Amino acid sequence: MNTLNQFDTPQLQLLHRGKVRDSFRAPNGERIIVVTDRLSAFDSVLETPIAHKGAVLNGLANFWFEKTKDIIPNHVIELVDANAMLVKEAEPIRVEMVVRAYLTGSMWRGYQAGQRTFSGVTVPDGMTKHQPFPEFILTPTTKEESDREITPENLVSEGWVSQELYDQMAVKALALFKVGSNLLKEKGIILVDTKYEFGLLNGELILIDEIHTPDSSRFWSAEDYAKNPETAEQMDKEYVRQWLIANKQDGKYPRALTPEVSAEASRRYLDIYERIVGSPLPTGSEQTTDVTARLVGNLVRAGLMTPN
Repeated sequence: MNTLNQFDTPQLQLLHRGKVRDSFRAPNGERIIVVTDRLSAFDSVLETPIAHKGAVLNGLANFWFEKTKDIIPNHVIELVDANAMLVKEAEPIRVEMVVRAYLTGSMWRGYQAGQRTFSGVTVPDGMTKHQPFPEFILTPTTKEESDREITPENLVSEGWVSQELYDQMAVKALALFKVGSNLLKEKGIILVDTKYEFGLLNGELILIDEIHTPDSSRFWSAEDYAKNPETAEQMDKEYVRQWLIANKQDGKYPRALTPEVSAEASRRYLDIYERIVGSPLPTGSEQTTDVTARLVGNLVRAGLMTPN
């Protein structure tokens, strides 16, 4: 099965290679974001790519950008390939707006250790694992080499954002989370928590990066949660994380996945796409397609590259 582990071309200037996304300068000055099949876990990119993962992330982000454009404009110009998106060049705001509906993950670990205030939000004693909060909460972090939780007041005083800009981001983040939660609830999925990233385009606040994908969000099956909240399984890459934990040796996680684990991870990504969108991933049945060749062909057709 062909995968896209990395994209390179002398025709386009590489701007940034992240853990999953490769960004290039488009000929007209806009940006091309190529979403690869790389998988990052525990701050490390694994050697084994996951088939269809990039297309799932790209397709879901495009789905949600379209669903939420009435709440806030976004950077999307065109989906040019299953794995690539042409976007407007915005000035990124170096803050992640993390919205949480349940006590879980790193917040639960901090809570167990006695922490009660997170990014300026104080939660009560006596809560249990995976318990819902009375209302959605915002726990922003900085976007640095190592992200850190920070209060809204310190975001302003340290110069990350103005108070007015933070307030705008907070209102939009909570509105986006509400829409996502309601739509997913209809599909039997709980949106547990997520992160949003914003940018400025000609002084206007817009949504960038990705939205409500398995890499940026935590999902639970509502049916699974109803049976036992504390053992609800995440519908995202947690499956891979748990396999890495189970196969840790000498304090180190495996660098590669077995074919069986890779195939199951791919199946899970395709499943969450279909459950959210309501139809299979258009390229999900492709088994032997040369993803790079398809991508180049679509970039050429979009006028973003020239034939070799």
